[in-house]
Order: sequence, then C-alpha cells, then structure tokens
Amino acid sequence: MNTITKRILGTATVAALSFGFLALSCKVNNGSANVAFADTKPQTKLPSDSLEVTQALQNTFRSISSQVLPAVVEVDVTEKTTVQTFNPFRDLPFFFGNPGGDGDSGTREYEQSGLGSGVIVRKSGKTVYVLTNNHVAGSATTIKIKLNDGREFDGTLVGADPRMDVALVSFDCDDDSIVIAKLGDSEQVQQGDIVLALGSPLGYFASVTQGIVSATGRSGGQIGSISDFIQTDAAINQGNSGGPLVNIYGEVIGINTWIASQSGGSQGLGFSIPINNIKTAIDQFITSGKISYGWLGVSLMEPTEAYKTELGIDKKQTGAFAGEIFIGSPAMKGGMQAGDYIIALDGKEVKSIEQLQREVGNIPAGKTVTFTVLRGKSKLDLSIKIDERDNDVSSNNSALWPGFVASPLTDDVKKQLKIDNKKVKGVVVSSVQEKSPAAALRLQNGDVITAVNDKAVSNLEEFYAALDTTRNSEIWFDVFTNGHTVTTGKYKLEK
Repeated sequence: MNTITKRILGTATVAALSFGFLALSCKVNNGSANVAFADTKPQTKLPSDSLEVTQALQNTFRSISSQVLPAVVEVDVTEKTTVQTFNPFRDLPFFFGNPGGDGDSGTREYEQSGLGSGVIVRKSGKTVYVLTNNHVAGSATTIKIKLNDGREFDGTLVGADPRMDVALVSFDCDDDSIVIAKLGDSEQVQQGDIVLALGSPLGYFASVTQGIVSATGRSGGQIGSISDFIQTDAAINQGNSGGPLVNIYGEVIGINTWIASQSGGSQGLGFSIPINNIKTAIDQFITSGKISYGWLGVSLMEPTEAYKTELGIDKKQTGAFAGEIFIGSPAMKGGMQAGDYIIALDGKEVKSIEQLQREVGNIPAGKTVTFTVLRGKSKLDLSIKIDERDNDVSSNNSALWPGFVASPLTDDVKKQLKIDNKKVKGVVVSSVQEKSPAAALRLQNGDVITAVNDKAVSNLEEFYAALDTTRNSEIWFDVFTNGHTVTTGKYKLEK
C-alpha cells in the first residue's frame, strides 16, 4: 500500500488541506486564489525560424481552446448536509426541548454550495448532456449549468456512479448551435503526448492549462476505484473536477478527477479518467440512470513473490489471485476455485487486479467469457457466464468461501504464534470474515490448518488443491490451535 495519506476532498468548501493524495474539490469560491503581480520583463527577440515554430505551436493551442471551450461548462451545485450538533442540556433529567438543535435529534441541516466543471458530450432533441464527476454533482440537490457564453440553465442529474466517479447531468436548450465535444480514443494516449486541461479551477471560469501525459495506467486516490488514470502535469486545481483533458486534435481523452498534492494546489500531479472507460457509461446513464457492472464473484489478492512460490507459480507471472470465491457466484458455477491464479481473460493477459476488475465490470450480464487460470502447475480454461453486479450480494460475507486468507507457515510466523512443535505443518488462518463459513466453523486468526477433509497439507499449493469444491460438497478442517489439534464441523456447500 502507498504510505502517503490519501484524502478525497468532497463537496464541502475547502477550509484547510493536509499532506497527501487529494481529490479535486468542487467546493471553491470564485476568484479565491491569492493575488500576485508579475515583474516587468525586457522584450525577448527570437530568431525568425524559431519564432515561426513557436507561433505555429501557439496557433495550435489557440485553435484547440477556441474549438473546445464552447463545450466546457461550469457546474454550480448546492447540497444539503446533516451534521451532528452538541447540546450540553440533552442528558439532563426533566429537560424539555433542545436549544440550538433540532428537537432531540442532535442534528442540523445545512446547505452548501460549490462548483466544478463539465463537458457537453451529447444532444438529443432539446436535451443536452454534460459529463462531470460524481463527487461534483452526484449528491447535489440543485444544479446550475453555466455555458462558455455566460448563459445559465437548470440542470438535472441523469445518473451518477461512485465506483468510476462519473456523473451525467442534463439541461434543456432549443439552441441548435450548442457545441458538443468530440470524444477521442484514450487507448492511443502515450507518455509525452501534449494535452490541455480545461475547466474552472478555483472558480476562474473557462481556464486552459497545458502540459504532457506523464504516465498512463495509474491507480490510487481512493476515488474512481476501477479506473486506470491518465497522469498529467497540466495544471489542475480544485474546481477542475469534471472538466476535459484534450489532445492536440481537440478530442477529449479524459475527465479530470483528482490531484496528488502536499499543498492542496497543483504540483504537476493531476489524474484523469480515460474517456474509453466512460463511453458506455454515458449510454447506460441515459437509458437506465445507472451503470451496470459485470460480476464474477471472487475476492482478488495481490500475492507476494514468496506467496507465489508456495502456490507453485512462477514469481514473474502476472495475474490476479482468487483468494476467496462467492458461493453460488458465476465463478463457482463456472468451475473457478479459491486459490486459482487468473492470468488471462478471453486470451488477453491479466497484468493487474485493477485491470481485471475494469474488464470484468465492462462485460454485459449474460455474456460468456473464458478465463485462463493456473491451478497449481496446471493451466485451465474456464467458460463463465457473467452476472450483473448486485451490491447486496457482492458484500455478503456469509457467502464468501472459505471466508479467510490462507498464509504460509514460515519459521518467523511460528515464532510469532509461539509454536514450538516442529512437526506442525500447514497454512495459517488470517483475515477471518465475520459471518463467513470460516466464522461459522469457529476458525480464528492464527489457527493453523493441518488437514483438509482428513488430507494433510503442508503448504499453500497442497491446501488449495485439497480445497476442491468441484469434487467436495462438504469441507472440514484439522486445526492446530493453542497447542491442540481439533477437527471442525463439516461445512456443506450450497452451490
């Protein structure tokens, strides 16, 4: 885990900022930056050939700005927030009423205002659609859209999604000359590409900054958890959230979302959601008001090299480890097991957990795809029919099998667990989930599983091989705990 503290600035007005990763805030006041004056500089004379190149570049930036800015909007929002109030008389006997509060609730409701940015991405009849961030408009009670020419319209939230941190807002306009931004192909973005960021940083309406693509495929920020962000050094500040990142062709390649900063201001570390991640979301918002994600039904882990070695997997092999699996999920129905190492999806190499999450999330419910997994030293292709993600189901620990993470029993771990018996071999129980099968079997963190269904296991590879849910409908464990070996009850799998 990145040790830098990450903090997302939500919709409240920013009063103070701390060190760490900061998402862009939509709560800024117009003209809130400190005023500074530039010194007068002597005129610089450039050689004519150099000047021609510079002028050509300047004309390019002018052209991009003039073409794209009419499609960039300011999104002004208000949001009702309930806060806890302090009542020193609340607990006194025979006291009636609640001075300064709301009855006996101890809460008070406030309206907060803020602003962010957005970009017009579609027009259907009189309805104009603006793409922005969820943290800008997702919780707004009222929305105002301000166009580049100064006109203002009442906005309506069409749909919002916190996992991707995108939202779609609409407003009605009879004007057929409304400019719609052209969406580019973020798959073609490379390090070093010249980009422009447009929006209303710190309330300065319709601003343009320029930089390059510093990196692609970034993760972090605790916002937009399934996006692989484009990193740029184009100046991005609070209020830029939801505005477009465009290439030299004037095409939108990303939606500016968060910054990494130690001061709260731009330090050349801005992050944008790739536009290809969002294109299908626009259609889904318009048709159903939400994004439908595909669901596989596994809990993924990033194993260490030592962990891979115990699993019998080459430490250089990329992929995502299915540490736990949901009972009755598409994964279990398709033959996937806890302990499988997923290395490909429909023949495309899996390089990270984040990549797999994005690609599975983009698979339509009902579609059958092929997952290639390593199970010990065997490579298997599994055909699995993807379901639609249901947050209630995907967060139900009672269906998460086996309900704990198995860890190697190393000599150092034995010392920590104060296990003097050198004959004890197996895997260590860790991260037991509440209400899970492991909890039902009374397993505890620090227990050592020495056998599965009476078959001795001495390492992770043997443990997961024995934990074969395709052959066993009932599972039980031999557990070394507090100097004793006990046998758990049997857990019956309802697939």
